[in-house]
Amino acid sequence: MRILSTKKLQPNHKQYLLNAGLAVLEADFISISYKPFELNDIRPNLIFTSQNAFKSFVQNGQAGSYKSHAVFCVGSKTKEAIEKDGFKVLAFADYAEGLSEIIIKEHAGESFTFFSGSMRRDTLPDALANAGISVDEIEVYETVLSPQKINAPLDGILFFSPSGVESFLKENSIGNAVCFCIGSTTAAALEDLSSTIVIANKPTVENVIVQCINYYRNL
Repeated sequence: MRILSTKKLQPNHKQYLLNAGLAVLEADFISISYKPFELNDIRPNLIFTSQNAFKSFVQNGQAGSYKSHAVFCVGSKTKEAIEKDGFKVLAFADYAEGLSEIIIKEHAGESFTFFSGSMRRDTLPDALANAGISVDEIEVYETVLSPQKINAPLDGILFFSPSGVESFLKENSIGNAVCFCIGSTTAAALEDLSSTIVIANKPTVENVIVQCINYYRNL
């Protein structure tokens, strides 16, 4: 079975797939460009929905002065990165929907600064705005599509974001390949395009790989 990962994998992650007897192709279908920005009038609570947003934030020379601010984030890996840098994560969830529910339920009277990317979804800011919660937004990175043609026939494709799906489809079609997705939002981008979509139990690269290995092991 030939598997394509739409992002370059860490060597140990790739090895898991190889050890399972799968042939692996990998390529970065999106790239990230950090943007310059100013930290002015920052609210008491910070929101990050991706590791890329936090990585861009900490590159700003003033970022360290906000370590007393409460942080709200999406994803366990994002939480780990934030806490490793000495910031305190007050709440996190696996998806933006879950985080917005926590904020609306437990922090409705507070104000937030949301550090976002150029292709961010509307889910969280719309939910908070509809609940009357004050949110400022600073765009701190840009997602750039990097489409490339894959000529080899594929049995499975690993997708890690809706933008990765968009980039892949610019030069390729899904065909009969099984699509393994990091989450429901990524899976939604494949609606009507794939007959078989497998969604990870947890939105991590590791779990996407586990789902892929288990799928072919059980055939």
